[in-house]
Amino acid sequence: MPQSEMSKTDRLIIELGKQIVHGKYIPGSALPAETDLCEEFNTSRNIIREVLRALAAKRLVEVQRYRGAFVTFRNQWSYLDSDVLQWILEYDYDPRLIASMNEVRHLVEPSMARWAAERATPTELVQIERALNDMVIHSQDREAFNQADIRFHQAILVATHNPILQQLGVAISSLQHAVFERTYMPDEDNMPRTLREHKDLYDAVRHQDISAAEKAALAMIASSTQRLKESI
Repeated sequence: MPQSEMSKTDRLIIELGKQIVHGKYIPGSALPAETDLCEEFNTSRNIIREVLRALAAKRLVEVQRYRGAFVTFRNQWSYLDSDVLQWILEYDYDPRLIASMNEVRHLVEPSMARWAAERATPTELVQIERALNDMVIHSQDREAFNQADIRFHQAILVATHNPILQQLGVAISSLQHAVFERTYMPDEDNMPRTLREHKDLYDAVRHQDISAAEKAALAMIASSTQRLKESI
């Protein structure tokens, strides 16, 4: 969503969140008092408190009664929050973080593809295909393309028929969203390959080809990892 369409609270969450992630405040240190934050951002105490609650939910700060808000240490941050991941990635290329993201994707996405190929119903195949078609239609529209991409992978997740895995859907989508935001490349070299890789996965699922589905998922991870490195 463009910042012009955001509420003041949402804009301040982004601004203060980025300040924390980008190192303005040392982990373990206190943020300025509420009155000072009100003055800095020209806003009310109620809005500042909403902002701090949101950042606490992202585990970037800990709010202590009567003491104020303190910046948490990096290993406490919610890396499965798409905002946090994007703020980190735009600030600093950390090979360890990229490697960790890839480990999670290698652990989860090939299995999702394999189970979807085994279990997808005709209705679920329609949803996967519809998302793929939207990706093709909106290939030059960053926001619409990324939303279609998320829907594609969510439809794959639904087709696994694994209720435990689906409980992780929000976390998985957050990780994918952060990656997709950074790896959207509509040029004539990258976009055709991206669309082809997604069609390969759809075709493998449609034909119940478990091996091909897993291979297609791994190919997508490899390509997006390379684009992620190039974007930072």
